Amino acid sequence: MPPRIVQSEQNARLKELRKALASPGRNGRGLAGIEGANLVEEALRSGLRVPCVFAARGFENLLERLPLPRQTEVLLAPRRLLDSALTTQTPQPLAALVEPPDWTWAHLLERRRKVAPLVVVLAGLQDPGNLGAILRSAEAFGAGGVVSLPGTVSAWNPKAVRASAGSVFRLPLITASAEDCFARLREAELRIWTTTVRGAEPADLMDLAAPVALIFGNESNGVPPEVAAMADGAVTISCPGSVESLNAAAAASVLLYEAARQRRGKQRGRSPGHRGGAR
Repeated sequence: MPPRIVQSEQNARLKELRKALASPGRNGRGLAGIEGANLVEEALRSGLRVPCVFAARGFENLLERLPLPRQTEVLLAPRRLLDSALTTQTPQPLAALVEPPDWTWAHLLERRRKVAPLVVVLAGLQDPGNLGAILRSAEAFGAGGVVSLPGTVSAWNPKAVRASAGSVFRLPLITASAEDCFARLREAELRIWTTTVRGAEPADLMDLAAPVALIFGNESNGVPPEVAAMADGAVTISCPGSVESLNAAAAASVLLYEAARQRRGKQRGRSPGHRGGAR
């Protein structure tokens, strides 16, 4: 579709972008706004539908590297006009409206390549940067997906999208109540472990190669007590140093790596708690 020039802040698509970036929905319904050439390209390569792309005048060359479908609407706007719709301190000259994937529990709990399901549950996580980093680690270490419980920031918050480096486009993500979440996980025969700083079994002594779900909570207060009480048990990360605990994103990365390590060991015929050195 040939580019169209936008000159007014009242342009319907520009207003839609502004709203999508300022007030992203928790469940990903409706269109989401993303900013930057790398993220737009990643969304396209991940197979997302991209109804509209915005470029600042003078930066039309950025559109050349994008595999845009013919039906994608392309709007060119003065830099100041596009900047007014964006949320970053240093706005980029390219943005887009994308349609979030429509994930289901079947996607989340799919038993692929005979690997036991590994699910991340977020309970009251508030920092979008932490959430995005967790999505990236979850994809990197082979998790089947993420469940977002009430009180958790939207995964389509612009900061979360940037921190995920595109993982939010590909990793199955479900929004659910704690009751529905736990019922579905137990129906799929997953063990559910809440995370805590102390008074729990160290991760390297637990069987994380089995079908498991790991719960991560609020940055300040951890997993809400009423959610933790619904879990089958608790897991912790042994910290031999003087630091008492890790932030949510770091803790998730460590536990997801440990789960991936145990799963590799199980495939090679070693016990989940094997402490052999790195290869």
